[in-house]
Order: sequence, then C-alpha cells, then structure tokens
Amino acid sequence: MLQIYNTLSRKKEEFQPAKSKHVRMYVCGPTVYARGHIGNFRTFVCLDVLRRVLRNICNYPIKEVINFTDVDDKTIAGASDEGLSLREYTDQHIKDFQSDWLALGIQPVEENPRATDNENIEAMGNLVKELERKGHTYQSEGSIYFRIATHPEYGKLSRLDKKGIKPGARINVDEYDKEDVRDFVLWKPVKAGEPSWDIGFGPGRPGWHLECSAMALRLLGEPPIDIHAGGVDLIFPHHENEIAQSETATGKLFSRFWIHVEHLFVEGKKMSKSTGNVFTLPEIVSKGYRPSALRYLLLSSHYRKQLNFTWSGIEQAEESLRRLTDFLARLDAETSVKKAGQSRVKVKVENARNRFFEALSDDLNTAEGLGAIFDFVRDVNVLLDSGPLIQSDLVAIQKTMDDFDLVLGVMALRKQEDLQLEAPVEEINRLIESREQARKRRDFSFADKIRKDLLSRGIVLEDIAGGTRWKKR
Repeated sequence: MLQIYNTLSRKKEEFQPAKSKHVRMYVCGPTVYARGHIGNFRTFVCLDVLRRVLRNICNYPIKEVINFTDVDDKTIAGASDEGLSLREYTDQHIKDFQSDWLALGIQPVEENPRATDNENIEAMGNLVKELERKGHTYQSEGSIYFRIATHPEYGKLSRLDKKGIKPGARINVDEYDKEDVRDFVLWKPVKAGEPSWDIGFGPGRPGWHLECSAMALRLLGEPPIDIHAGGVDLIFPHHENEIAQSETATGKLFSRFWIHVEHLFVEGKKMSKSTGNVFTLPEIVSKGYRPSALRYLLLSSHYRKQLNFTWSGIEQAEESLRRLTDFLARLDAETSVKKAGQSRVKVKVENARNRFFEALSDDLNTAEGLGAIFDFVRDVNVLLDSGPLIQSDLVAIQKTMDDFDLVLGVMALRKQEDLQLEAPVEEINRLIESREQARKRRDFSFADKIRKDLLSRGIVLEDIAGGTRWKKR
C-alpha cells in the first residue's frame, strides 16, 4: 500500500489511481531559458523515483507528462538577446535538458509536450473561451485576466489568507511574489517582433499558468488526473492558478494528489547567480564527479526535507556508491560456492526486502531505503567472510539488489558510466595497485607514469588517508 503526502490535504494518504489502475501524472517541467541546475534536477530525480515506485512496486501502468515551457517572459527575452527565433533559442536548452536527464538516469516519460506546439496553443484557446463563457475572465489593456473572486476555493492548495486578496488588482507578468495575490493573466498582447498566436482574441501569447492546465487536460483526459507534481516553489502562484482555471472551466477537481519536492541549498545557502553557487550537471562533472554520485546525493534525503548540497556530501556519495559497486563485484567474482545446502541468507533477504519496500511505500522514504540496502550489504559481507554460500543464495542476493535498483536507479547508472570509461574499471584498479606497489618501493617515476597515463584517459587519481581513489575527469 503506497502512502503519499498530499499537499492539498496536508497529510499522507493511500494512493490508488482513480481509473482502472492506470496512473495519469503531470509534472511541471523546465522553463527552457537556461541550462537546468542541480536544484531543478532534485525535483526530477525524486519524481523519477515516484514513477519507478508506481511501476515497479505497485505495478501500475502509467502515463506521465513532463512539459517544456518554451514561451514566457524569460524565453522571449533570451531569444531576443541572442538574436534567435524563439524555437531556435529554446531548442538548444531542451537538448541540454534531455542530455542531463539521460545522464542522471531519469526514465523517459510518455509525453514531453512544448507549450508552443500547435495542438497545445489550440487547447489553451479553448480553455480561455470556456472560462470566458462561464464568466471567469475580463479584458483590460489587451490582456485577458482570470478573475479569482469568481472561484471561492482560490487558495486551497497554498492555504492563502483570503483577507489579503484585493478585488480588481491584477498582474500581467508570468512570475510574481508569493504574497502578491491578484487576478492573473491568461492571454497577453505582444510587442513588435515577439512571437504571437491568434486564438480568437487577436495576436497574443499565453500566460505561464494557462499552459500547464491546457497540456494536462489535453494529454491526460477527463479530470481529475491522479497526480500533479513539481518543486515546492510552484505551489503558489503556479499550481494555485492552475487549479483555479482548470476547476472553474471543467467544474471538476483538477488533480487528486499534489506532490512537491523541497528546495536544494548549496553549502547552506539558497542558490543564487549573484553568489555564484548555481551549478549545472556539466559543472559537477568537470570537478571529477559522476552523474550517478549526484543522483545518489539527491536521493539521500527525504524529498519533503530541504537538502544541503556540499562538496563533502558528494564525496560521501561517491564513497557510498563505491561500497555498493565493490559489493556487486564481489558477488560476481565469488567462486567458492557450495552446490547444495541450507540457505543462510533467506531471512536476511526477506527482512531487507520488507524494510526497503516498506520505506519506499511510506511517502518515498529513500533515506530509510538506502539504510536498508547498506545493512543488507554489511550482513551479506559478514556471511561471505565466514564461508561459501549455496548458489541459490547468491542468485537471491543479486536479484534483491537488482530489485532495489529498479527503484533507485543508481547502481545501473554507475555500471553504465563504467562502460563508457576510456579504461575498464578492472584495469584502473589494477594500475592503482601497481602504482601503490611502486610507491612502496620508492619508484616514484613509475608511479607518476601510471598517474599520467590514467589522466590522459580521463581518470583522475586522488591519494587519501588509507589509499587511492579515482574519478572520471
């Protein structure tokens, strides 16, 4: 039984899809005006685990939509600054996002619509017309606004204090302060040279909030959908406004569950370009860390808790992954196997599986799930130290580790990275051992030759207390 915290109710609830065991899920994707940073990817990695839990633990078929917001104030300004068409400008950032998603082991989803796709613009037009027909809009200075006073439940997701709402106040930009409660723009006029579409109200372009409602309803069908998710910063105004326009247009609940991932901080500070602590995946990789280590770090804390990214933290993530891969390598290399006998791991396998799957079924508790894995690894290593296991025990251990990783997706990602190295892992480890022996006999010239050879092949060696570790450059 999967329990998920629902922002709408402010409590954990048992999750089941509303229709025929098929999950319909919408995730607010990136606004493609720049390369995604590691804070963005915390959200997408955590929600990738949700997808994996739904598919691999609950066995639900799923249709998931992650959109690209390719028209808003920022994308239009960025395209203008670079002298590109909006499509050319956003194409390059979409390509970067897709590359980073793949590198982080985020599974592809069923739909990746762009807001400016013709069918989505048409859906936005139909939604605005329905809101107009029902009396929820008004026009002013060329813009069409949603009148929040016509939706008595406005603020139910973010728990807004309705006393602060000022009737008739309105705002025309796509993003605004969390305290700024005003009628929001659905359709905006455009300036000369800006991209525009005509949905029956003259040339213009959509407001940010309108886009996601239209794409979710078009691609996922009759509301309510099962899950709507994104970063915690989207609760207000974006998701609140999505609810207002969707529910007043359809007369139905928009989404049954609202799931939000907390902020990522860097070295205890909010990410900000002015402080220089906004990092992208290529920047993390350039410092010698692999995407699998970042994925591990992003999953090391519960998704509803703020996570502090530190360089020592990603070092620890590297070490944790190394422990897991060393354990899997030990299993693969195990040759001392008994042909028959009584199982010595059955109870440990059952306990580890129960603990892991219960943790992930309890609001995606990845931290507890990782704890269960490392306790299992320790227990099995102790058994292997004490004598050979029967073949069926080794198979059961490997199957258990594979099942864990179907949900977390870190060990398979590390293996995939290993295959892409310019030097096989076994060769790297052998050369590190040769280098260590050379240093012991004070043949520093030979030791340095090994270091430089590996460096030329993209492998960086670091000497630390207790040995040497390596990273992909």
